[in-house]
Amino acid sequence: MKMKTHTFSTFNLMNYILLTLFGFLMIYPFIYILIYSLNDGKDSMLGALYFFPRKFTLDNYAQVFDNKQIWQAYKITILRTVIGTALHVLLCTLMAYALSKKTLPGRSFFTFYIFLPTIFSAGFIPYFITLQQLHLINSFWVYVIPMLFNFMHIVIIRTFLQGIPEEIEESARIDGLNDFQIFLRIILPLSGPVIATISLFIGVAHWNDWFTGAYYVSDKNLIPVQTLLQQMLTEAEALSSSLQRAAQQGGQTVNVNMAGATPESLRMALLVITVFPILCVYPFLQRYFVKGVMIGSVKG
Repeated sequence: MKMKTHTFSTFNLMNYILLTLFGFLMIYPFIYILIYSLNDGKDSMLGALYFFPRKFTLDNYAQVFDNKQIWQAYKITILRTVIGTALHVLLCTLMAYALSKKTLPGRSFFTFYIFLPTIFSAGFIPYFITLQQLHLINSFWVYVIPMLFNFMHIVIIRTFLQGIPEEIEESARIDGLNDFQIFLRIILPLSGPVIATISLFIGVAHWNDWFTGAYYVSDKNLIPVQTLLQQMLTEAEALSSSLQRAAQQGGQTVNVNMAGATPESLRMALLVITVFPILCVYPFLQRYFVKGVMIGSVKG
């Protein structure tokens, strides 16, 4: 009996080439940002930076980390991501565990009750007034409390939990465990894939959120790093417009700073710093992410 061998055809070659080009197009914007952040700011204004820094420097990163506001913004971002993700996953898993039980009284009513707010939105002003009445404006908890609930995450976790055999819980009850002990000792350890998936969803949402800090927080000590990045984007655009107007009105120039950094190069450096932690975490959660999404969305 002859073994089948895979021949390397022209079609396979074209597939490899196209997929390689597609992958390169996806990753090149990150490479470009990294190159720009490692190049002298004034030299970068000349353009023609494609694959390597023309004037390599770490001044952009040095100036970013010299700014005390960056460290404070990073602390706020890390705290809100860790605390917000942990509380969100805990509360959503508890609610999903209760809703996964067919014997729960009023199960359909509670499901519809938590689904209803996802259909309607009161708008920005009522939401702002609600936060104000709850004393969340200019508070760290404005980042955490409004993001504790997500209906789709509850549905994904509930569907996953419904796939766990009931015999496991029945055996635990025979051993004398109550519902809360079963949840902590059995359900949580078995829910690793879906918990990792939801943690990645809400963690990235917390890390990338700039809107809350821009509109609900005026205290500079409570601004997250993404909001700070958004402010730098606005300032860079304003400075660029000022330079263009000055050039049109008489060729005047503006001395940006002595170290050779520009608002644009500092923005690129800060962008690399804000994206890097997520890029480091994602590879460790990827295998759980794929498994959790597939199980949590198909079973049931």
